[in-house]
Amino acid sequence: MIEITDLQKIGIGLAGFGVSFLFLGVLFLFDKGLLAIGNILFLSGLGCVTGLERTFRFFFQRHKFKGTSAFFGGIFVVLMGYPLIGMIIESYGFFALFSGFFPVAIGFLSRVPILGSLINRPFMQRLIQKLGGDANRTTV
Repeated sequence: MIEITDLQKIGIGLAGFGVSFLFLGVLFLFDKGLLAIGNILFLSGLGCVTGLERTFRFFFQRHKFKGTSAFFGGIFVVLMGYPLIGMIIESYGFFALFSGFFPVAIGFLSRVPILGSLINRPFMQRLIQKLGGDANRTTV
């Protein structure tokens, strides 16, 4: 069993609250205050869960420069008071940064009992292949 430290538990809570604030910020028509708080909490939680050194190594790799600059640029634009434009830029950066993780996540979700039957449907397979993922990937 994986042991989780207290700092990682705090990080999970911070990241969870960050995602919740981001969701509420989008739900309330891109409220810049909620989006800014959500971004700060999510990044703080990510740093606590994975550790500061691993977080910096992840974001500041040479081949992820475009995604990192878009992600942090979007956060900066949100903090400057332009939430819709900032979230569009931030979303592009998020997909550029985590696009390598999506096939692994889809492969994992395809083995979950209820979600697996939905993901393995032909129309979903076509959609996943169009988006660039491989739902039949076996490594998790």
